[in-house]
Amino acid sequence: MSERERLHKDFAMAARDGYRLAASVFEPSGHTENVVLMNSATAVPRRYYRHFAAALADAGYHTLTYDYRGIGGSRPQRLRGFDASMRQWALSDMAGVIDWIVAELRPRRLFLVGHSVGGQIAGLLDNAEAVDGMVTVSAQSGYWAMQGGEQKAVAAFHAYLTLPLLSRLFGYMPWPGVSEDLPKAAALEWASWCRNPKYLLGDDTLPLDRFAKFSAPVLAYSISDDKWGTARSVDAMMQAYPNLQRRHLNPAEAGLKAIGHFGYFRPESGALWSDAIAWLDQRRK
Repeated sequence: MSERERLHKDFAMAARDGYRLAASVFEPSGHTENVVLMNSATAVPRRYYRHFAAALADAGYHTLTYDYRGIGGSRPQRLRGFDASMRQWALSDMAGVIDWIVAELRPRRLFLVGHSVGGQIAGLLDNAEAVDGMVTVSAQSGYWAMQGGEQKAVAAFHAYLTLPLLSRLFGYMPWPGVSEDLPKAAALEWASWCRNPKYLLGDDTLPLDRFAKFSAPVLAYSISDDKWGTARSVDAMMQAYPNLQRRHLNPAEAGLKAIGHFGYFRPESGALWSDAIAWLDQRRK
């Protein structure tokens, strides 16, 4: 663990509806008015992004990570029966954290970094005018037919069977691996989006008109060996943002054999981070 990682501070803040969210702040060594908010992938706890957050702090950014309700430090003692949806992650949690940053830190520039769903749902924010730019990694359409190779079958299996069946059976969705268990409502909502050819952009119960109002520049990365976030699926999702730049990464660029859907934020992928940081630097001046 680096010195910067050891120096981070854990605290709690309120979502829009008052729900307490666990958060961490990584502070740069000198004064800065530039803030980065890290928005996690589906059910991925904030600690997974600590290496990337520390690198951003080293680059001079006041960096915050947080857990959506039901995940990581924001999980209740019992997940069964806990009401938390993906739209709440955007409309109450993410929006509430941005409210807190604006009120407490008063940033000169505020940037978002969104991994997977963390980049997908940012377009639903009603306070996006506070955002000066966003970098997304594998923020793709989750529609099952847009996934790569064998992941089409895996995504369809989850969308039509495991997510709706197991979440109803257990009262939450057991989810092994990097991600944690999902609240029932979030699992059912995700499954419904993954069955829709337009993914969440086909859900007319969402305030989809807000995507067109997300005027800040967006840099969207896809990754060549990410079968959960093919270039095609990233294009399908990110075209909803009006001020978009696209870049496609290859593991070989960082001397890696694989990156996949999660590997970008692991420390061994650090050679790739300078490109995103340089993009942020150009926009904080």
